[in-house]
Amino acid sequence: MTAMTYDTPLRPRSTRPSPRTPDAASTPPTALRLTRRGRLVVLLVLATLLLVAFSLGRTSADAGSTRPAGPAPTTVVQPGETLWAIARRVAPAADPRVTVARLSTLNDLGDRPITAGQRLVLPR
Repeated sequence: MTAMTYDTPLRPRSTRPSPRTPDAASTPPTALRLTRRGRLVVLLVLATLLLVAFSLGRTSADAGSTRPAGPAPTTVVQPGETLWAIARRVAPAADPRVTVARLSTLNDLGDRPITAGQRLVLPR
């Protein structure tokens, strides 16, 4: 038995890249994909930037406000006087409930009663 021989010539190997490995220059860029943690980080960074921007805006707005310099005005409680009476005396055009609350807060009164001779800081 003789071996059969084929007369087909061998072709040289191609120098083109394989279709399975695309050329990096011709590949379109892929979209950015964020994980849940990545989205959370982006959200926190944006929220922080907004907070800083609002804080700076508020600081510059407060810098332009005019407040009288010097010590806060005070009054001495007279015998039989109440916070309500003091509130009506120091701010006659304002709602006495609001002025009483401000007096209580400024003087750290809480639920304690005021006494005659006590010095109270007045709201401006």
